Amino acid sequence: MEPQKKLINSADSCVDEALCGLARASGSLSLLKGHRVVLRSDLDNLRGKVALLSGGGSGHEPAHGGYIGAGMLSAAVAGGVFASPPPASILAAILCLHNAGASGVLLIVTNYTGDRLNFGLAAEQARNHGVTVEMVIVAEDCAFERPSKAGRRGLCGTVFIHKLAGALAEEGCSLDKIVSTVTEALKGIGTLGVSLSPCSVPGCLPSFDLPPGDMELGLGIHGEPGIKRSKVASADEVVKTMIDHMTNPDSQSHLSLKPGDSVVLCVNNLGALSCLEMAVVTRAAIICLESRGVVVARVMSGSFMTSLEMAGVSLTMMKANQEILKLFDAKTSAPAWPNLSSVSVSGRSYITDAPIMSTRPQDNTHPEGPLSPVMHKALERVCSTLLEKQEELNSLDRAAGDGDCGNTHAQAARAIQEWLQHHVVPGCPGQLFSVLAGLVQEKMGGSSGAMYSLFLTAAAGHVTEGQSNAAAWASAMHAGTQAVRRYGGADPGDRTMLDALCPAVDELMKLTTAPLSGQMAVLQAAVQKATVGAESTRNLTARAGRASYIAAERLTQPDPGAVAVAAILRAVLEVLEGKK
Repeated sequence: MEPQKKLINSADSCVDEALCGLARASGSLSLLKGHRVVLRSDLDNLRGKVALLSGGGSGHEPAHGGYIGAGMLSAAVAGGVFASPPPASILAAILCLHNAGASGVLLIVTNYTGDRLNFGLAAEQARNHGVTVEMVIVAEDCAFERPSKAGRRGLCGTVFIHKLAGALAEEGCSLDKIVSTVTEALKGIGTLGVSLSPCSVPGCLPSFDLPPGDMELGLGIHGEPGIKRSKVASADEVVKTMIDHMTNPDSQSHLSLKPGDSVVLCVNNLGALSCLEMAVVTRAAIICLESRGVVVARVMSGSFMTSLEMAGVSLTMMKANQEILKLFDAKTSAPAWPNLSSVSVSGRSYITDAPIMSTRPQDNTHPEGPLSPVMHKALERVCSTLLEKQEELNSLDRAAGDGDCGNTHAQAARAIQEWLQHHVVPGCPGQLFSVLAGLVQEKMGGSSGAMYSLFLTAAAGHVTEGQSNAAAWASAMHAGTQAVRRYGGADPGDRTMLDALCPAVDELMKLTTAPLSGQMAVLQAAVQKATVGAESTRNLTARAGRASYIAAERLTQPDPGAVAVAAILRAVLEVLEGKK
């Protein structure tokens, strides 16, 4: 097996380059020369306050470097990937904070043997240098029902401790007060992870083998396998299994949760879950907890302590009272801390009523008027024409598109015919246009349905009850065409319906000045121009619509959309001319 591909320069340099990238991208971080230590660049602000130092192996980003800032960590020390940092670097970081005038230094350490030893050694050495140092060990893993002598592992709950301790330090609390508060809070924190894939350390093979379709429950963050394997189930089932395990009173490492308890929930991406999956899991966790009568006060969902590219998630819960929530909500400038609302998640109404929309103008009844009979006749002629041309339009479309142009126009025609059987045609042309727009949007479908609906919707406002003379009809046609051009992104010459529509509308604009006696001649000329325009599309290169993806030499027939528009306009003209 090949090692997992990674976008790095080399396995040896990746940690130092990552720390450099972190510091370079931020205005508020700096690197300690000769050590893998990231510091607040405003160390002066620590004078007289307790400084916070955490750290551990790399590969868990944004932990811990992303949590440096006012209100959280003062510095973080990094080891190699999944390896404990060396005592010399930890000591250098402690002395740096001490020299900045910190009143004491709190080490926040995850419960792994290497970290305990190396941070412990550095703490002892720092005390010999006259530094006031305390150490809090985070061990909140709920995986093992009977933890070994090594105890419970420190997982994503560590980030909660960074936050609480950081808020207390920012307030100016003493080292002892911070230690006692977070030690108490730790009793109410539990974490459990589940993974659908292993991860691999840069340059190495995957950490363990997990067959496709299997998942591992209760794994750590270093690729060490968990407590049990099972087939991957639905998100809801996986979350329920996790919360059941975490709160099972028979387990020595359980978190005791009873109805009425208030918790802060952290849904932590172990590296490779998509944001979509994360949101599904977050919903499942909130619903599962609420169904047990637990009040979910806050939720953070995202990547907080990862395991390289592991496809998995961990859930951390922290029991919360008002004091804990106040510390949790306190502002911090640490870049990896999410910008959360301080409103309780449970008990909040999160659905907004939808606006009442009369989106179906075709359902409304409108009064008839003097124009109703002629518009009725014109519509019937348009429908019968489109039904006659169904096969012709399909055949033109087979050359240029997906071969259904005739079908979609026929669908619209049948929908209009059916509507005409049960409704009167409104006297106001604008209302009729709205009705037709609603019908084609719903029944025609595709981009043609959207185009016609756009055209009719934009045109509707220009022909009202009191304003339906020839000039108004011309401006309505013009407005409809402009809307199609604007939203469809096509122009005349692009081999679309516009090649028939635009020349016709340009001609119709003469109606604004034509005398009554010359109006029919303008209409006839407009229809003639639409016919010529449709025919001219034989020789055009398609630059918009689906036909634009087809080789130009294969397009020898006219564009079906343009042919349909010309046919519609001719059908209306024939009715106005009084031809049967």
